[in-house]
Amino acid sequence: MKRRDFLLRGTLLTTGYTFLHTLPGIARGAVNRAVNAAKDLYGLFKDPLPVYRPFVRWWWNGDKIEKDELIRELRVLKENGIGGVEINPIKFPARTDDMGKAAVIWLSDQWNDLLLAALKEARSLGMTADLIVGSGWPFGAEYLKDEERSQVVVIAVKKLEGPLEYETSMFDLFREADPAITSPFSGRTMEMIKVMLVPDPLGNLEDVQDVTAQVQHDHLYIHIPKGKYALYGLVKIHGFMEVINGAPGANGPVLNHYNKEAVNKYLNHMTDTIQQRIGPLSSYVRAFFTDSMELEGANWCSDMMEEFKKRRGYNLFPYLPFVLLKISSMGNTYDYTYGVALNPELKDMAERMRYDFELTKAELLEERFIQPFADWCRKNNVKSRVQAYGRGYFLLEGSFAFDLPECETWLKYGIGTKMPEDDPRMGRAYTMINKYVSSAAHLKGKKYISAEELTNTDMVFNDSLEILKIAGDQSTISGVTHPIFHGFNYSPPDAPFPGWIRYGGFYNERNPWWPYFRHFTDYKARLSALLQQGEMFADIAVLPPTADMWSIYSAQNEPFPHIIHPPYQTLVWEAIHKNGSGCDYVSERVIQDAVMKNGHMHYGPRKYHTIFMIEVRSMAPATLQKLHDFIQAGGRVFCIEACPEKATGWQDHAQRDAQVQALVAKMKTYADRFILLKKPEKDFIKWYRDVQEQYHITPYVNIQAPHPFITQVRYQANDAEILFFTNSHMDEAYTIDIHISEAISRNKQAWLWNPDNGERHHIPSYAGFIRLDLGPADSRLLVFDKTRKGPALKPLQLNGGGEPLTGPWKVEFRHLTGAVNEIEMAALKDLAEMEPFRHFTGTILYRHTLQVTDKQGMAWLDLGKAHGISEVFVNGQSCGVQWYGRRLYYVGGHLKTGANALEVKITTNMGNYMKTLKDNRVAQYWTNEARKNQPIQSMGLIGPVKVAPEEGNTPYVRI
Repeated sequence: MKRRDFLLRGTLLTTGYTFLHTLPGIARGAVNRAVNAAKDLYGLFKDPLPVYRPFVRWWWNGDKIEKDELIRELRVLKENGIGGVEINPIKFPARTDDMGKAAVIWLSDQWNDLLLAALKEARSLGMTADLIVGSGWPFGAEYLKDEERSQVVVIAVKKLEGPLEYETSMFDLFREADPAITSPFSGRTMEMIKVMLVPDPLGNLEDVQDVTAQVQHDHLYIHIPKGKYALYGLVKIHGFMEVINGAPGANGPVLNHYNKEAVNKYLNHMTDTIQQRIGPLSSYVRAFFTDSMELEGANWCSDMMEEFKKRRGYNLFPYLPFVLLKISSMGNTYDYTYGVALNPELKDMAERMRYDFELTKAELLEERFIQPFADWCRKNNVKSRVQAYGRGYFLLEGSFAFDLPECETWLKYGIGTKMPEDDPRMGRAYTMINKYVSSAAHLKGKKYISAEELTNTDMVFNDSLEILKIAGDQSTISGVTHPIFHGFNYSPPDAPFPGWIRYGGFYNERNPWWPYFRHFTDYKARLSALLQQGEMFADIAVLPPTADMWSIYSAQNEPFPHIIHPPYQTLVWEAIHKNGSGCDYVSERVIQDAVMKNGHMHYGPRKYHTIFMIEVRSMAPATLQKLHDFIQAGGRVFCIEACPEKATGWQDHAQRDAQVQALVAKMKTYADRFILLKKPEKDFIKWYRDVQEQYHITPYVNIQAPHPFITQVRYQANDAEILFFTNSHMDEAYTIDIHISEAISRNKQAWLWNPDNGERHHIPSYAGFIRLDLGPADSRLLVFDKTRKGPALKPLQLNGGGEPLTGPWKVEFRHLTGAVNEIEMAALKDLAEMEPFRHFTGTILYRHTLQVTDKQGMAWLDLGKAHGISEVFVNGQSCGVQWYGRRLYYVGGHLKTGANALEVKITTNMGNYMKTLKDNRVAQYWTNEARKNQPIQSMGLIGPVKVAPEEGNTPYVRI
């Protein structure tokens, strides 16, 4: 094998040698394999079956669909490495020319026939098809009536000061109560349940006056005594929310998810209508899908108070006005000071009751929506794929019942450049819910965890393949094993530019980088094929303070909580992974159902030797008893910032508080196994590193100098151990030294598997130490298995930094519109700083004549910084494509003595250009409107471009 066949993109060092990525050479093999292919781990990785390839959310915009176009788009997706589609009817996007095409009504005979045509074509192509329930989110329909529609009980508060003769109408109170949600239903109706006059502040509930009986003909006339008061209205809104972006026939009011009869009626209506027309969906559909349940604060059904009393042991209704918080968009709390001030005793009571109310709602959602949905899928012989979150779900257990649990990974500005601790949402593509969903899957022994991946509403047209990789790698680190890209728009090719765009990344033939999209889908497919065979390793459990959050703030809207409690919650699991260990989230219910023995907490297939509790102050005594058993069995519990001090909920709280305090006192007698830790003011990675060393928490991989942008995850599959490392920085390279534990490497060969091209090379002279040099946006896949034969990585070294190429450069601009311009540049420069070209989009060709006197002295070409996908040609021969990270090319085999024609092709994003299309409403909405106002992006080849020989020291590592 030739020397260059061992080159690696970036550098991996082991035992003092440098190794470089192989040149791109994507192995394309037949995907129709024998049934036992799953046992061939490397074979699956090298040539992934279609089921492991990325899927896309396929928006049927406005259901303005036609058979021929459905078939054409499926074939386009198949050709570009997509393995499946989630059929997702959705409202037609505003500002878009629909070309006069008619909408096909959801569940009509015509719609069902078109659905069948798409399903048959997908099956013939070997593609998987999932089908969303309803349309938009949360699902609903025009035909829903009365108690079938979602309901919410809210408060209206008017602050008053007496003495005062006061008059108001119920209309004024309704207007005050009406929450400013995202998608109000125009047919909603309001009912006044109760009106009260309340002193401000409130010290005794006996001082509250019920004045409901004084309401006459929808007006209230009342005398306000001297002092400060508030008039409270408790208001029930029927059918308060409309489906967000529902397609024709599936819009209208949202379903009441607390009404089991309505849920079953809705689900059966959908499948009965479709299957009576086209036959069993199980012949074509893998799974029914439910998008995130953004119920915008829905909290009511006809028997809510009866169920509450039955479950919690007391009547909540008299206290409900002081338990509820003022809500607005997405059900988020609008004002935590809304209403009267409560004295400490009443405040504590209200918070305990608020927890009880959230618990009751979550239980009802589980019993009346989650379980019926899972049962309905089984009845129809299809899988259940659900984003079981929003507001009011059990964050962990909400995913337990479903076959294919799903979370979300978003594109946002800051990814690739920032990983701050003051805002843990910045720079992270994974959302708050990802760790919950992946942990729930692990606890139930599920290897498939999908994500609505690369969701994009902020940087449409500016999402490069490189930023997609960074975000996708972060998704993998959070536990995801299969991406569902968000998304692919149904858009006829003759639609006015840029086409029909509902949401998301511009995955479209009109995107300049579309011809290179297959590089990304191949990369993601190989990772999914490998990781779905394994189990993510974790021996540490993390318990977030969910009960405290529900008590103080109410349940938050996942995956984007209005409040993170405490603000550093996600930094704990991140620090554990960045220091070479793995962890799962757990819950009180998981702890209560676990078995404690031999120093571990056992739940299903998982076992944990250590539990970190993050500022957990409220806890059920039954949970604490199990934690006491865990400590007695030899396990260890770390309490960050606080130990449990009171019980959850209101009923018999004094007695249960005493039980909590007594159990904590007993646990404190185990000083070496029940430990209180102070959180750091900053640098959670170093903080955890210190805890790791002080308390001898042994990582499976020792990372000598952990870094905020470098993290890892471990999987175990068959007899293989898998470590996946990522660098989330788009511009910076980092070298880290790692030591692999014997638990991973014992009696195994160390390999480097390359997801770019499917090749693998074993690491010679492996002795537990590896130096990883991770370039920008780079990743490494280390596999330890019993395979002994195969090509070895060979040491290749580059001579210093090489000599920079000086101008002039002849530069040709091939615009997306077809226009061509040529200029000469004396020096390379960011095109965003050159006014004539800062709004360019398309392909840029940089041409240079390279004089060669000694071919041995010119083996490598380093482009330096390049914004866009790069491809290099020497004397007309391609040296490969680089779509992320270091733009390093082996050119030695193509050079000749004398003059050589060097051409560097850079393919750009579209965002800068789209900002200029002032008359294009679609372009302006996504790039220029105040809500988005995307910044101008750097573009083109910046360099410095260098040529280097093969001998000497690489400029990218320290040996």
